[in-house]
Amino acid sequence: MSHTLVAFHAHPDDEALFTGGTLARYAAEGHRVVLVVATAGDRGLTAVAHPLGATRRGELAAAAEVLGVARVVELGFGDSGMDGPIPPGSFCAEPVDAAADKLAAVLAEEDADALTVYDAAGGYGHRDHIRVHDVGVEAARRVGSLRVLQATVARESLQRAVRWLNRVGVRPGGMTAADFEHAYCSESDITHEIDVRRFVPQKVRALAAHASQTSGGDDIRTVALLSRLPGPVARRVLGREWFVELGRTPARHPLDDLFAGGGSR
Repeated sequence: MSHTLVAFHAHPDDEALFTGGTLARYAAEGHRVVLVVATAGDRGLTAVAHPLGATRRGELAAAAEVLGVARVVELGFGDSGMDGPIPPGSFCAEPVDAAADKLAAVLAEEDADALTVYDAAGGYGHRDHIRVHDVGVEAARRVGSLRVLQATVARESLQRAVRWLNRVGVRPGGMTAADFEHAYCSESDITHEIDVRRFVPQKVRALAAHASQTSGGDDIRTVALLSRLPGPVARRVLGREWFVELGRTPARHPLDDLFAGGGSR
């Protein structure tokens, strides 16, 4: 039985970072995969000449093609940025209800079976990511009868990897293991651990499509680091993606299928 999966993300490149393998896997298995992006990421860090938003929209289209996405929907909000005053017209300046109306319309049109958002902390805390969570949960409530899966990272696994990188002098995105103490979700909260090892080459190509996000700042960018990993290392580092399903109690062994375990229509 085929399903429709809608992945809701804040900026171009988030779809590849957090769910690239999952989107590629379900597209390859014959499911309809729809990608909804709130902003063009026009306030992102980069060394690329502006206008950045147009560049990143092109990168998004290229990455979506690599992952087998059937449809890309851009909600058209401005990037809110990491900090400082919230810019007028940005995603975080839009009331949650109004943004949820736009997403709910896509969910209803697609007759979606599942929606991915981020965890309540917004992963590493970006305010656009937190807004994706809030808007996505509200849109799903309005539509009803679909499961909501929070794309996240198993915190302990991430800290182990970052701690090793820090020991060899690499600070991805300028971060240390301590910076993730309250980010993402604990391994004990994970309900779904999706095996995407077969689709790591697609995920890496999708990451590489976001070339504007490989430069800028004093430390190596996360997209640059992950898109340049040697094959065997990439398969180990990128071969799993994690989700927490709203309303589901974590089991001892997380599920390996977003549509498994009941709850589908």
